[in-house]
Amino acid sequence: MKTETLAALQDARTKRRAVTLATRLGDAAEALVYRDDAKGELGGNSEILVAARRAMDIGKSETVDVGGAKIFLNVYVPPPRLIIVGAVHIAQSLAPMAAMLEFDVTVVDPRGAWATTQRFPGVKVIQDWADEAFQAMGLDSSTAVVTLTHDPKLDDPALESALKSDVFYIGALGSRRTHAKRKERLAEVGITEEMFARVHGPVGLNIGAKSPAEIAVSILGQIIEVRARRLEALSAPKVAAA
Repeated sequence: MKTETLAALQDARTKRRAVTLATRLGDAAEALVYRDDAKGELGGNSEILVAARRAMDIGKSETVDVGGAKIFLNVYVPPPRLIIVGAVHIAQSLAPMAAMLEFDVTVVDPRGAWATTQRFPGVKVIQDWADEAFQAMGLDSSTAVVTLTHDPKLDDPALESALKSDVFYIGALGSRRTHAKRKERLAEVGITEEMFARVHGPVGLNIGAKSPAEIAVSILGQIIEVRARRLEALSAPKVAAA
């Protein structure tokens, strides 16, 4: 691997930017393929670009045949990330559970008395408004967002930002009545019915959860289910139109 290639991969990892290193096995010619760009000797081959971007969607490295040449696609995608809006009791259970499943967990809440490392040991805590935190962090297709505050001033801007991104999961705590009112408020800022349909609300699988820990289990279970189904759909072979 070339020195500049290694540096570019490290930079992509730091910035949570998905990238595929495409290498032609016959002569080691390379290309770094991003979702919106490609660099290197093989960067002009459209078949390689399509294959590399599909491999990134699936998150799986593989060898493909392009024009009779074997191309190894080494995929580097950001680890799954969970952003929890609201440093509440449910979050105190959800954060360590998600971390155990190797999610990169961040808790966002501008309320300094709640959002502390003492209440969330070993987890990144950001004392900021969610929409501002999201802008600094960047949202991507490996990210799940859950809002837990019940406060429209905190939850609504977070949901608006998440719905305008390509995060793979959005969940919001609250009853069906609360969810309906949330839909009305977000419609006023341009969130369409189709966009709002991405929100899982009331959040979590219907397992009869009552305690904060049980609700956390239901939320995490739903996140895992949505992520698995998404990857399954992306992995399914495309059927050519007749």
